Amino acid sequence: QVQLVESGGGLVQTGGSLRLSCAASGRTWPNYPMGWFRQDSGKEREFVAAVTWSGDSASYADSVKGRFTISRDNGGDTVFLQMNRLKPEDTAVYYCAADGEYAGGSDYYPTFWGQGTQVTVSS
Repeated sequence: QVQLVESGGGLVQTGGSLRLSCAASGRTWPNYPMGWFRQDSGKEREFVAAVTWSGDSASYADSVKGRFTISRDNGGDTVFLQMNRLKPEDTAVYYCAADGEYAGGSDYYPTFWGQGTQVTVSS
């Protein structure tokens, strides 16, 4: 079983930045995609970004494209989400995801999920 632990959430003003991290541990294996989803209260969970196992290909939701950057460390078991120019509508619980099926774009169906980290952007 894979455990995913997120960190880096918090409260920030509009226009500010945050960097989320997610470390995978447990029964890890190479060549698995990782990504981020988010869910605001009363809304469905939505795709934010995903990256291939090598880190050389990534995709983003239109709402965050140009502001957020997803990356992985050299070992591949940690994924980051750099969030710049944050807006109040980015407020949500952000969930790390790993493994599963990733076909590019928003077509990512993870197997494992983290517990989530709250991001709040004040106006």
